[in-house]
Amino acid sequence: MFPERIETERLVLEPLTTENVDVLALYRHCSHHNPHIEEITEHISWEPHETPKETLEFVEAQETARANGEDATYVIRPKAGEDGAGEIAGATGLHPEWDRRTGVLGAWLRKPFWGRGYSGERAAALMEVAFDRLDLELVAVTHHAGNEKSRRAIEKYVEAHGGQHEGRLRNYHPDPDGPADAHRYTVTREQWAQNRGDEE
Repeated sequence: MFPERIETERLVLEPLTTENVDVLALYRHCSHHNPHIEEITEHISWEPHETPKETLEFVEAQETARANGEDATYVIRPKAGEDGAGEIAGATGLHPEWDRRTGVLGAWLRKPFWGRGYSGERAAALMEVAFDRLDLELVAVTHHAGNEKSRRAIEKYVEAHGGQHEGRLRNYHPDPDGPADAHRYTVTREQWAQNRGDEE
């Protein structure tokens, strides 16, 4: 159902599976071995992994969700010619809420890959999957209140595709320190079609 490989101008997205990803390498990026892990996970919904087994279980869960049509999680790698080509730059996901005809986007990137515009580039590719391939009617994305880096990136690509900020959702994200507010943005299929080339 979901594409097995997605290529953009600068990125390759491949399914996050044990076949495509070295689990130990992913663990190093998702755990205390990553010197920037606290910054990376400060405003996202998962905690740093404690063991390689936790990373393996995470990857296996993504494989199962993919097979069941519930989630499409991809590893992000820069193409040849990019700094860090071939490395795991992060991961991204498209979560279809079939009953709502909505695709929810998510992503995280390692700090060396921040500020390159990769978030918008992979979002454009996943919107195409959501609308053209999965026949969804809406793409939604949220960020934790206070996450200014994500806000700037999301606002830029949502605006490029004709979308809008819908509002602040109180106590939306569960968090170890208590529920956190979130901001939600959406792009409709019609907005996307009308603004399809604007991000280029």
